Amino acid sequence: MECPMRLSLSLWLPYPRLLCLALAALSFSAMADDQPLAVRIGYLSYIPDTGPILSNVTPEPKDAGLRGAELAIVDSNSTGRFLKHSYSLSSASAESPEALLEQARAQHDQGLRLFVVNAPAETLRQLSAALPDSLLFNAGSADDSLRSTSCLHNVLHTLPSRAMLADALAQFLTVRRWQRWLLIVGQTPDDQAYAAALRRAAKRFGHKIVAEKAWSFDNDQRRSAQADMPLFTQTAEYDVVLVADERGDFGEYVPYQTWYPRPVAGTQGLTPTGWHRTVETYGAAQLQKRFEALAGRWMNDRDFAAWMAVRSVASAVTRLRGTDPMQIRELELSETLPLDGFKGSKLSYRPWNGELRQPIPVVQPQALVTTSPQEGFLHPGTELDSLGYDKPEVSCTY
Repeated sequence: MECPMRLSLSLWLPYPRLLCLALAALSFSAMADDQPLAVRIGYLSYIPDTGPILSNVTPEPKDAGLRGAELAIVDSNSTGRFLKHSYSLSSASAESPEALLEQARAQHDQGLRLFVVNAPAETLRQLSAALPDSLLFNAGSADDSLRSTSCLHNVLHTLPSRAMLADALAQFLTVRRWQRWLLIVGQTPDDQAYAAALRRAAKRFGHKIVAEKAWSFDNDQRRSAQADMPLFTQTAEYDVVLVADERGDFGEYVPYQTWYPRPVAGTQGLTPTGWHRTVETYGAAQLQKRFEALAGRWMNDRDFAAWMAVRSVASAVTRLRGTDPMQIRELELSETLPLDGFKGSKLSYRPWNGELRQPIPVVQPQALVTTSPQEGFLHPGTELDSLGYDKPEVSCTY
């Protein structure tokens, strides 16, 4: 056998034939790694109709999430071309969970095994069961049970849970010593879930809910906020009003109308969120500009969650040189794959529930107020795990 190297090594090496075989194997491996790799990702979206809204709240863009995934594809291709990796996105939206499930199966039949999902928790559960050999990234549901009691083995979460958001807000309120809360809760199941997260955070960080009131009015607050709100918020003295109104029926009319002159926080007023247009540090301004050029609008939390999902895939594929979904899952959960999310900290997935560790901006509509975790809230692992469900609090097996 002739050695592929032109230098003769037999004069001083006792096993030149074995050396040549090893060199040939390395050469073949390098050629294999140099082959183009196509990374195909599916985007699945189902946004249920929320019904009539009793305020002038600005609706969420219909393409929220999708545009973030599209930008991540562009970003991944700009770096992946040096490794001959190409990324593509197949998007599907539906008007019912059944239709989305059908779309997902069609993409699965076409060979897709990596999916970004923007859908409610129950639809995500159905998709997880229908696609057991696939890896799904949850970019649309903040449901706490998916991270605490009903974990899905093949799902990773890039959208922060309600528990993470509530903890981020409660930490800041602790720093400001606004420890007496008036809690106002809307009528929808999502409002109830957000309120439950706030109650958990209050207990966790030593706050007191001096009164809790259910919002049951069905009138138009544009005309009656000045009359209804002051009387409605008259109760034992509080430091801050916490609002649980995810749909936006009444929350926008609480600020400046309360019985006591107090700040308003929660779903309106001072709000914790996964992403906001006022986030600009650590390179975020460049991400915002690229997104605005692509979508013609500001990036929101679902856009960022979808962007982060695709970029997580790209980071894992770069390391693995492959697209096997379970290998990607294993690598993401290993905590040896730090991810850059333009938030000032390296991000990673919690191995006990698959949720992305990330700082949470706390904002008012036109400005970034702070970012949690707050200084002084320590954790034996990472301060990011002071937000949301920690390992001892999770009862499901992930």
